[in-house]
Amino acid sequence: MKVTAFNGSPHDDGVIQNTLELMCVELEHEGIETEIVQAGRENIRGCIDCRMCRELGKCAFSDDIVNSAAEKVNAADGIIIGSPVYYGSIAGNFKCFLDRLFFSGLRLEYKAASAVVSCRRSGGINAFHQMNNYFNLAGAFIVPSVYWGIVHGSSREELLEDAEGIYITKNSARSMAWLIKSLAFSKKEIPLPAVYERPWTNFIH
Repeated sequence: MKVTAFNGSPHDDGVIQNTLELMCVELEHEGIETEIVQAGRENIRGCIDCRMCRELGKCAFSDDIVNSAAEKVNAADGIIIGSPVYYGSIAGNFKCFLDRLFFSGLRLEYKAASAVVSCRRSGGINAFHQMNNYFNLAGAFIVPSVYWGIVHGSSREELLEDAEGIYITKNSARSMAWLIKSLAFSKKEIPLPAVYERPWTNFIH
């Protein structure tokens, strides 16, 4: 069993990286293998809606980490995404990454998913909900916790002062481990539901 986590911060040792590491420690204590991928410092262009991924099964742009990241997620049992707050939103470069990652053929249905956001003061709820929208539209199970997945601080030292944020983070990781194990057991006993063919419509047809 494995979880792939993505650091959407441009900092290799910032609050998001350290928060993901805290979650990974909890997961590994539960026997779940983990990997953290640095995505926030990559030069990643946005999705141009070319729809070539529908033919290729992957993003047409092959000069960055998006396709290799999709392979990691498709082979994993769960995903964690983390981003700092930029103007009340996901960090721009990371949003480009997520748009293309989730649009170009990611297989996340009935897998465990969790998001974490860091902010100095506010804007966390907006970014947290934005990231969970990716999971909702991908058919993933969002990991339950005791509060929104938001931590505060501008450094590792300040993060460690956010006792409740760490409490939320660790509980989310333990819930993820439980969910992954439960899904692995249930998938052996109960087949996944048949999916109806999807009618693509818009508001003028």
